[in-house]
Amino acid sequence: MVFSLERRKQDIQALKEETLDVLIIGGGITGAGTALQASASGLKTGLVEMQDFAEGTSSRSTKLVHGGLRYLKNFDVEVVADTVQERAVVQGIAPHIPKADPMILPIYDEPGSTFSMFSLKVAMDLYDQLASVTGTKYANITLTKEEALERVPQLKSEGLLGAGVYLDYRNNDARLVIENIKRAAEDGGHMVSRMKVVGILHDQQDKACGAKVEDLLTGETFEIKARIVLNTTGPWSDTIRQMDDKTDAAPQMRPTKGVHLVVDNSKLHVPQPTYFDTGKQDGRMVFVIPREEKTYFGTTDTDYKGDFSNPTVEQSDVDYLLDIVNDRYPSANITLDDIESSWAGLRPLIATNGGSDYNGGSKQAITDESFDRVISTIEAYQKGNADRIDVEDALQSVESSNAESGANPSSISRGSALDIDEDGLITVAGGKITDYRKMALGAMRKVIEVLDHDFNKSFQLIDSTQYPVSGGDLNPQEVDEETDKLTQQGVELGLSESEASYLANLYGSNTPKVFALLDDVEKAEGLTLADTLSLRYAMDEEMTLTPSDFLIRRTNHMLFMRDTLDSIIEPVIEEMARYQGWTEEMKVQYKNELEAAVAESDLKTLKGE
Repeated sequence: MVFSLERRKQDIQALKEETLDVLIIGGGITGAGTALQASASGLKTGLVEMQDFAEGTSSRSTKLVHGGLRYLKNFDVEVVADTVQERAVVQGIAPHIPKADPMILPIYDEPGSTFSMFSLKVAMDLYDQLASVTGTKYANITLTKEEALERVPQLKSEGLLGAGVYLDYRNNDARLVIENIKRAAEDGGHMVSRMKVVGILHDQQDKACGAKVEDLLTGETFEIKARIVLNTTGPWSDTIRQMDDKTDAAPQMRPTKGVHLVVDNSKLHVPQPTYFDTGKQDGRMVFVIPREEKTYFGTTDTDYKGDFSNPTVEQSDVDYLLDIVNDRYPSANITLDDIESSWAGLRPLIATNGGSDYNGGSKQAITDESFDRVISTIEAYQKGNADRIDVEDALQSVESSNAESGANPSSISRGSALDIDEDGLITVAGGKITDYRKMALGAMRKVIEVLDHDFNKSFQLIDSTQYPVSGGDLNPQEVDEETDKLTQQGVELGLSESEASYLANLYGSNTPKVFALLDDVEKAEGLTLADTLSLRYAMDEEMTLTPSDFLIRRTNHMLFMRDTLDSIIEPVIEEMARYQGWTEEMKVQYKNELEAAVAESDLKTLKGE
């Protein structure tokens, strides 16, 4: 399968000529997951994205497939059960992307703490049962204060009570998107980036029947006809619905901004992902995560009303995170100048769904009084001073507090919603990356139902729990062993072990395709052999159209390999220009675009550079 600039031209021609079964607007994780299921189920599928795939929200997360341990403070067992079960499904269909990486959660004696050592242990034991890891190497453990400090010497010792360690997974968010997109394209879907929707089309019955789009590479405008139009644009969901002049959809999105900052691990060294209260009694927790030779931390959570396509890191974001991290790691003394890279992203939160999730589950908070009552009853039960009925009564009498507090964006539901407007436009919004496949499944069930009822077209939905993304044809139970075998293949072909391992971990079962390029590709001047192969594969097979696509989203070079970024910018531009036939004007345009992205990531404006 070739998924290149030439393929884009073919897909555009098909979009002009065919009537699709479903046109998906939005190429983030929800749209990508839906496109995979639609294409694999035999629907004539098109997807348009106005930026690069994953360029909006889906490359700007905390880069975890997070289990949601914190929800167990509220005894929200259903949500955590759904999350950890779905995480296992994602690990099964994309085994080269989510990787097990146990999390440490230090506990401090301070007001407003999310957990005490006791409640943390209760939550972790329940979490292990829900994740089916009780009795395995991933079962939780508790650490004394001394053990926690031995493991993480830079942690603040004052007020430290101990810590818990439990299973979590790191993720490569943008790679998860492109691997879904590639599989959809392989199955016949027309996946087109840099294609902006400028209007919703309607038939004679005023039903949505496609979209008017603008090709942002050529300036051409044309119409795409489709039986069903599906809006999966995340923070832009309201924008698309309000573009539809046949409906009067009330705004439902309340996006919040999350910021992450990256420093060298010599400045802040953590042996494993770490998760703790901010210490500010603001109801938030912060992650500190090692990646490559770097450490990144976040996230903020503030209401956002600016340009959705370009959320930026502000001084207040930096001040907030540095204050927290320097308090928890007093010897780090991180300053603005220590920040090597950064990113800001939006969470497509729904303001009015009362914590509900159309895939099931609720995230309503409970009152402190109810929580204390449950904990004290459990303590009494363990001491023999209460029986099981007392515990059940305490759980059943839990009182919910207002989960949709207007003052606190952190309290807004992470749930998802599926809405059908009067003209038939379907919108899927909200949710988390971990839930993307289930959100796509809910959307596809509705799409297939409408196709059957309104168009007399019948489709059998694939079992998406068993259908791997591109690169995911590995045994999930032996992914490390299979990745090692792929690495060895690369070494035998002349790559260094580090280069071969890098490629094997990035591309999974597609790695042999990358290695096969050794027969056709010479190492580009200024690039390593691994980077040369990766770049060519990205242009051939991953619709990489600009240097920013490659260095930010197909790889994480800008974020986690900042030390070598400056030296490879020119070689990457030259190699792409040679391969894609750019004019000098196009080279300058793409270089300026990349330099602007790097300057933003570097926080040059805040640093006064």
